Amino acid sequence: MKHRLAIPVVIAALALGGMAACGGNPEPEGPTPEELAEQARQDSIAAAERARQDSIAAAEAARRAREAEEAERLRAETAAARQILEELIHFDYDRSEIRPDAEARLMSKLAVLRANPTVRIRIAGHADERGSVEYNLALGQRRAEAARDFLTRFGIDAGRIETTSFGEDRPLVNASNEQAWAQNRRDEFTIIAGGDQLRNPAQ
Repeated sequence: MKHRLAIPVVIAALALGGMAACGGNPEPEGPTPEELAEQARQDSIAAAERARQDSIAAAEAARRAREAEEAERLRAETAAARQILEELIHFDYDRSEIRPDAEARLMSKLAVLRANPTVRIRIAGHADERGSVEYNLALGQRRAEAARDFLTRFGIDAGRIETTSFGEDRPLVNASNEQAWAQNRRDEFTIIAGGDQLRNPAQ
């Protein structure tokens, strides 16, 4: 009786063993040491490439920042130099002599013109409303030429300076009083060439 029970147990055990051998899922094996080493090498390469790209991006950002800073500096320098060149000078009533305050402004213009040899300017002389049209045109011309002659005496080529007169036709202040007349007796300075980028020797 005992032998009859043992036989089916043995057969079942053999059957289970066969099934395991034929269709079972073996335990997965981990990566080999060689695979681990290769993965570590690839990770190291990827990290180095990321660091290189980050370094390139940082260098490019720094370059752009420097260029923007330099461009802003040049814009500011050009604006300051232009302001000096375009600053008005004024004259006493019925006079074309350069006053001390105008002389100081012309000296500042002189420095900018020396620092920017391609710049050309136009000087326009103006008068107040008193006097005839013809007289004021002549007076405005004398005032423009006085400023030109001052600059050329210090070495600026006369070919870089044009002169003209508007007489009383273009008042700066439309009024008939001494304060307005004092503002209207003037020379105006306009850059006509070479003013895109200016050096300012004062900076």
